Amino acid sequence: MNDLTRRQLGMAAGAGLLTQTTLAHAATPKAKGAAAPRPSITAGEVVARIQKALSPWQTTYRDTFKCGGPDSVVYGIGSSFGGDLRVLQRCKAQGLNMLIVHEPTFYSDQDVIGWVKGDPVYETKRAWMERNNMVVWRTHDNWHARKPIDGIRQGWETAMGWDKYLQPGPKRVHVLPPTTLRGVAVELATKLKAQSIRLIGDPDLPVTRVGSGGHQLQDCVTAPLDTDCIIVSEAREFDSHEYLRDSILTGERKGAIIIAHVTGEDEGMREMERWLRPMVTEVPIHFVSTDDAYWTV
Repeated sequence: MNDLTRRQLGMAAGAGLLTQTTLAHAATPKAKGAAAPRPSITAGEVVARIQKALSPWQTTYRDTFKCGGPDSVVYGIGSSFGGDLRVLQRCKAQGLNMLIVHEPTFYSDQDVIGWVKGDPVYETKRAWMERNNMVVWRTHDNWHARKPIDGIRQGWETAMGWDKYLQPGPKRVHVLPPTTLRGVAVELATKLKAQSIRLIGDPDLPVTRVGSGGHQLQDCVTAPLDTDCIIVSEAREFDSHEYLRDSILTGERKGAIIIAHVTGEDEGMREMERWLRPMVTEVPIHFVSTDDAYWTV
């Protein structure tokens, strides 16, 4: 007996002072090194803390559960740009059963299941997620709206170490120590682990002022006006890329660096890991990189 002697246990039981549960516990030797009960939290509780910290919360079709739901018990949390099967499997290997993503899980902005239902890729992925009790929740609009600085942008700035070069004003312009278009591209590839960077323009073009392109043509038209080059991660080739190429062909001394979407935003979900840890202490939280999936020959 560990907690009570047999004599004490018998006297207490006879007097009706112990419940059946207490008797069973007292009569069972404690295992050496037995782990303490694991803290638990639900996915809904995790989301509620995020929503409170990002208030006023915007209700959008993007920032919702994609698999699992608020009642799911969470044992560990991963954060990543996207929810591809490789990222999900990395989470499982680390004991993380909730994944917070920034972009879609099922191949469309609204994660429209009707478009892919019955497709073998979707069905295999969904079955794996359900079999492994994975919970996927997306935060896109509200993470971009974080104050005082967009969560995705902060992660990118931290990874690049360019905070000190950022200029005041609505445009995202960095004034760097003198370098070249190629030099900026190499720095991006090294710090963001990118393997599919493309350039438009003279690689030896002198560069100090670097701007940021955007989704739309107008973003990529206005950004180069007072910069030497722009970095673009989400623009269409048939409009923005062609405009940038023609601007150089007409004599402009400009350049453009085209990076993968994931390269522009994955580090923003590492920022999610740093930001969330003080708010959710019950379970481990880890950034799980989505990685640049492109490769070149």
